[in-house]
Amino acid sequence: MADDSTTTIRAIFETREAADRAVEHLVQQHGISRPDIFIQSTTDRNTVGSVPSGGDASHADGARDDAALEGDIEVSADIAANQIAAVQRSLGDAGAVHVSRR
Repeated sequence: MADDSTTTIRAIFETREAADRAVEHLVQQHGISRPDIFIQSTTDRNTVGSVPSGGDASHADGARDDAALEGDIEVSADIAANQIAAVQRSLGDAGAVHVSRR
């Protein structure tokens, strides 16, 4: 008998770049549909993460200071129970600073 149970997996990222990379891993490597993946701030503030990355960090005069660095970013998705270990590894490879299940 197959285990049809699902669980919510949650990962915390310091940058939007890492969160976006994690979403691509979930979609491309694990077949999770984009509408089933949620991205949100870990605080009540709008944020691009807690440290500059990507275009925000690549300016010749240093990191941009107009980006909303107001906290970390959470990526969550409901996954099949048999995917937990593989998805946790994938999220870690994408740069998660913390991965948990709810």
